[in-house]
Amino acid sequence: MTSTPTAPAVPLPAPRSAGCPFAPPPAYTEAAAAGPVTRADLPGGTSCWLATGYAEVRTILSDHRFSADVRHPNFPFLLPGRRKIIAENPSFLRLDDPEHARLRRMVTGDFLVKRVEAMRPDIQRIVDEALDRMTEGRTEADLVADFALPVPSLVICLLLGVPYEDREFFQELSRTLLSNTSRLERLLEAQEELLDYLEGLTARKRARPEDDILSRLAARDDLTLREAANTGILLLVAGHETTANMISLSTALLLDQPEQAARLADPAAVPGAVEELLRHLTIVHTGLPRVALEDVELGGTTIRAGEGVIAMLSTANRDATLFGGADHRPVDELDLDRDARRHLAFGFGVHQCLGQPLARAELQIALATLFRRLPGLRLTPGHEPAFRTDSFIYGMRSLSVTW
Repeated sequence: MTSTPTAPAVPLPAPRSAGCPFAPPPAYTEAAAAGPVTRADLPGGTSCWLATGYAEVRTILSDHRFSADVRHPNFPFLLPGRRKIIAENPSFLRLDDPEHARLRRMVTGDFLVKRVEAMRPDIQRIVDEALDRMTEGRTEADLVADFALPVPSLVICLLLGVPYEDREFFQELSRTLLSNTSRLERLLEAQEELLDYLEGLTARKRARPEDDILSRLAARDDLTLREAANTGILLLVAGHETTANMISLSTALLLDQPEQAARLADPAAVPGAVEELLRHLTIVHTGLPRVALEDVELGGTTIRAGEGVIAMLSTANRDATLFGGADHRPVDELDLDRDARRHLAFGFGVHQCLGQPLARAELQIALATLFRRLPGLRLTPGHEPAFRTDSFIYGMRSLSVTW
């Protein structure tokens, strides 16, 4: 059966509320209340479908009839200028199998749970040293600059083999690439600068290999230096930006709800608490784009072949049929005792986040250690947290804290 949505089309990307900074944009939650699939307007005058229900989002992300290949002429872009940038150098995240599988397999081993578990002592050391630096001789700091950003940056640099002293260079370029306000010319420049940097670094590692991901990619004879650099960009940008924003957003939210933060004192509760934070915050707040390769019935609506669709993770993660229940708070509230393991914050299907075991380990260690070592942690009076709304990854510009 085909239904025609009666609600007005949702403008994408929708602005966040001026009220609760941790809630999805109101336009998305209103669309979800009206039905699991509705029309949406893209910048530039085109349109697509918006899927907000859990079952529908999961189907889109796991069904081979929906393509992640950005080179498809009808692939939905939230910014029209992104097509040229991404389509010319797509990472495996933006490709379908078999290309996606071939490139992804080259780095899968570095992010296996067993490998990440072996890294926990190193992550704990990095977290402790970051807190030592942040607290030495002072009682106030910007948690973003002094803790949330350095920790994942150090970890991903260690894994990739990128010199940490180059962090200001690649962090600035990362922010430019993720920004939804950057001019097309600057986006192209930033991508080329980062590609050139990583291509040169990979070439040096081909001559003098070390024990890191770029060295292993450089040693392959079925991968060009450019392809290796392109994979490096994905891992470098995603590897520090997402986790840094999750650490800072989680801290801001927990400081606002100290009774929930107290749950982190129980080591056994920390893994589940992190899953709930991932569900509740869902920092990929613009959704995941796909294009239908054939007609698909979804949530009572027929999506025609060639039509674009945005899978909205944030609303799917607040689906009461999955995450509600009489024993828990409403899905719009944080409940660190909730079983949130089925959340879609890392996506779903073959394209789900490769680095999720690493992200989980970093979040568990960083948040538990932060609140254990600084039990008096609180927001600095007179300093408002600054949220980042101009990026495809929701997060924070600054978070002034004292202890």
